[in-house]
Amino acid sequence: MMIFGCKKESQILTDETNTKTNNLVKSYTSLALGDSYTIGESVSADASFPFQLIAALKTDTSVLETPKIIAKTGWTTDELIAAIKSTPLQLKYDFVTLLIGVNNQYRSFDTDVYRKEFKELLQTAIKYAGDKPENVFVLSIPDWSVTQFAKNSGRDVAKISVEIDFYNAINKEETAKTKSVYLDITPISREATINLNLIANDGLHPSALMYNRWVSGLAPLVSLKLK
Repeated sequence: MMIFGCKKESQILTDETNTKTNNLVKSYTSLALGDSYTIGESVSADASFPFQLIAALKTDTSVLETPKIIAKTGWTTDELIAAIKSTPLQLKYDFVTLLIGVNNQYRSFDTDVYRKEFKELLQTAIKYAGDKPENVFVLSIPDWSVTQFAKNSGRDVAKISVEIDFYNAINKEETAKTKSVYLDITPISREATINLNLIANDGLHPSALMYNRWVSGLAPLVSLKLK
C-alpha cells in the first residue's frame, strides 16, 4: 500500500506567504574604513558604530550583512590606504563609511598631506560604493581634547580642539566636492565635558552611548539611500 503525503491547505498558504516574504527581504552590504573610532576601541564589537548602524537599519524588508571593517587603533591616513590595498574586498558595497584623521592630528602630521591622503581615501570609498558618491558617508573627527586622557597628557587641550576643527574643515570641504554625505559628530563628542557617560572606561574613546548618538544621526541618512 502506498501512502502519499500531502500538506494541509493552511500549511500551503503559510509556505507561500513565507516564500513571498523572503523574496521581499533585501540584503545590503557595507564597508567601514577608519581607526579606533570605527572598530570601537574599549567597547564590544556590537557596540561599535558600524554594528549599531546595521542593527538600526534592519527592517521587515531589509537586513544588513556583517559590516566589512578595515580599521585599527592608531592608524593614520597613509596606514589606512596601505591596509585597504592589502585587504581582499568585494567589488562593491551598498554603502561605505569613512572616519579618519585623529591620529594624523595626534602625531602632528602635515595637514597638506592629510588633505591629499584623505582625498585618495574618499575616492577609494566611492569606488567601493559602486562609483556612487551619495552612498559614501564621511564622519567628522571627534574632539578628544575633552577627555580625561587629554587632560592627563600634559598637552594644550585648547590647541587640540583648534587643530581638530582644522582637520574637519579639510575633510568636510573635500567631501562636499564629491557630493558624498557628511555627518558632523564633533559637537556630540564635545558634550563629554558635561556627560562623562559618553566616554568609555579608558578615558579616551567613545562609549556605546556616544556611538548610539552618532548612529541616530547616521541611520536616517543611510536609510534614504537603501530605498
